[in-house]
Amino acid sequence: MKAFAIKEKGVVADIEVAEPQVSTTDVLIEVNYIGLCGSDLNSYRGLMPLVTLPRVPGHEISGIVIDKGKSVPTSIQIGDKATVSPYTNCGTCPACRAGRPNTCEFNQTLGVQREGALTERISVPFEKVFVSKKLTLEELALIEPMSVGYHGANRGNVCETDTVLLLGCGTIGMGALVAAARKGATVIAVDIDDTKLEQAKKFGATYTINSQKQDAIAVIKQLTNNEGASVVIEAAGTQATYKLALDAVCFAGRIVFIGYPKHEVSFDAPLLVRKEVNIYGSRNALRVFPSVISMFEKNERPFTNLITKVFSFEQTPEAFRFWDENTGKVSKILIKVK
Repeated sequence: MKAFAIKEKGVVADIEVAEPQVSTTDVLIEVNYIGLCGSDLNSYRGLMPLVTLPRVPGHEISGIVIDKGKSVPTSIQIGDKATVSPYTNCGTCPACRAGRPNTCEFNQTLGVQREGALTERISVPFEKVFVSKKLTLEELALIEPMSVGYHGANRGNVCETDTVLLLGCGTIGMGALVAAARKGATVIAVDIDDTKLEQAKKFGATYTINSQKQDAIAVIKQLTNNEGASVVIEAAGTQATYKLALDAVCFAGRIVFIGYPKHEVSFDAPLLVRKEVNIYGSRNALRVFPSVISMFEKNERPFTNLITKVFSFEQTPEAFRFWDENTGKVSKILIKVK
């Protein structure tokens, strides 16, 4: 069976892998689309510390159920369109015991700590499979990254009285934006790309700031009566946006960090103490896949507009090169496997 692997820094090539085995509790999925994630790009660039190469990437999945074990419930049927929660959890570590398996100490995400789904077929436990009778396969490939952002807004306890500052308007950022807007918050979106900022308006942002063209802090102060945002959601993963988050949050505010910086970030610790800020890490997604699927099914936003470009399975190496060379202009690249 054919797959594509990141063999070494900057090199993607096709390989042969074994056909997946299907246990009594597994679902066999014919992969149709794989979305490329920022972690995949960083793996390609040799900058992802959680990944060892070679690695088959791919954890943003859509496909068709083509077989299932005898213990799989009837809610999952052969022929169903499906997406997959790509995380594992041990069940016994402190996070799992606290009811937060999304951040299991021993989590292994498809395409990161273990081989991913950029291949023709995958077998996964039925608990990780989510089906929809209404969504297209393209839409289903967007569910996982949107769920990560949605979870981030939940981590920040966003409510209708909040002014939320979103830093980074990629697909994960859009998940956080939509969730915050659904909760009734006023959202200020910040990015360096005007196209993404226009997209943010369609996804619920009240205000937008291009931080390359405007003084972000000055505009944020103007929009918040000089107080700062009550919640800042960082979804860019840069040193600059991590520092901006602390500068822009109000006193007694909350910061949610979703993005992975490539290097350590130093903070103005006295400012953090004076503001008495609550800081939340946000990792993967916790029990929100059904909510995000329902949101998609209601067609609340133009979700497929997030797709920048679709490449064929054979064009996978070209897809990575394109994203590497056009990073700021890409929201989501899909690989059409089948």
